[in-house]
Amino acid sequence: MYSETPTSVVSLLARALQRIRSTPPRIIASPPTQPRRAAVALLIRVAPSPSTPLPTENNVKTLNDFFELDWVKDPNARPEILFLHRESPPLDTASLSHIKGRESKEAQVAFPGGRAEPDDEGGLYTAMRQTWEEIGIDLAEKDYVLVGQLDDREITTSLGKRLLMILSPYIFLQVTPQAHTPDPIPSTTLHWIPLSSLVSPDSPPKWSSVTVDAASRLVSKHSPIFRFLIQLLIGTMQFPAIVMELRTPVPVSAKPTSTHDVLEKGISHKPLARHLKLWGLSLGMTLDLMSYMIYPPPPPNQRAYTPNSASPPPSPLAQVMQLPYQEVAEDLRVDLVAPNLASVFPRFSYPDVNFWIWVFGKRYRAVIRGWEASLRAGGVNDRRINWSGSALSTFYASVRKALIVVFVGRALGILFGLAFAGWWVFW
Repeated sequence: MYSETPTSVVSLLARALQRIRSTPPRIIASPPTQPRRAAVALLIRVAPSPSTPLPTENNVKTLNDFFELDWVKDPNARPEILFLHRESPPLDTASLSHIKGRESKEAQVAFPGGRAEPDDEGGLYTAMRQTWEEIGIDLAEKDYVLVGQLDDREITTSLGKRLLMILSPYIFLQVTPQAHTPDPIPSTTLHWIPLSSLVSPDSPPKWSSVTVDAASRLVSKHSPIFRFLIQLLIGTMQFPAIVMELRTPVPVSAKPTSTHDVLEKGISHKPLARHLKLWGLSLGMTLDLMSYMIYPPPPPNQRAYTPNSASPPPSPLAQVMQLPYQEVAEDLRVDLVAPNLASVFPRFSYPDVNFWIWVFGKRYRAVIRGWEASLRAGGVNDRRINWSGSALSTFYASVRKALIVVFVGRALGILFGLAFAGWWVFW
């Protein structure tokens, strides 16, 4: 279909988009108690090489046609994915971009999108409308094509105990070398990040972490004293994150050309952060996309990978995608199952909390192994099973049990300490 080397990111992207288009997404129905939904757009493009002649017309009708274009097959062509950095997110996107990061000072990125309105005709309409309103890109133009949809995701809060909404991610591809200049809203900057910095085996992603106050998940911000006590007892939560270095001083779509741009569009010359962190919901959806790139399909004469057959080679992310709190996952290949799981589950700063999570995590690990078995068997009949939702609920169930044990242990320790101090003073 295309003449690229096996490690070419363009070839990996072509395979991934073809698989996404042919794979039905897992749709999660909203329960009657929480009908809210949201949608985001993952926009991908291939930046052409400066030395490649560009076509004057767009004759792309299929994905195969696009990846057969000379400027796309050029070795210097660079696939990129669009991220946003919101300094002050609008009301309809705040629930998406700051559910995981409202207590973190880290510079984080997100995708264009937001909550569905009552008049929206569906998730796809919501994603396209929000993209137009937020960054000025009309995904209905001929420059873009809808590739498909990733699995729906459950957005929860309070340690996974309460459902907030269902999120639907849609994949779009820019099929022209150049498109209309975006027009983002004030305080929003655009960043086209090379996919090679995320999936290339020659330059694996740089992993870091984002620290979040654990008390923010358990106590209202209007109770500062109780919140301080919880923070003292529980500590903080560290979420895995990918550090993305910025290669340009200002986004390509946000170079002010006049005072009018500065005043009307909220664009300024203020220095931007040298790097951003991809984590939480955005990282989970990105890794969902990457899983289609790093997990090769079975050989032509084999329907699916089985425990007795040869497994595919480890992905570039295999070393960092282990079960939470386990250095070695033995026979479990998390990079083959769902790399997004390794991105959304936190690690606590106190070792005893992590230990008790592992003790109560038997059901969670069973869900993961069931997911892997389904994947190796083809997973066609299990598409109706919400594996990610089951993993999320069982993991946070173990977290809640662990926190109860830790709370009781801390309370008994404090009472014992006070009793011993009283005995020492009076006796």
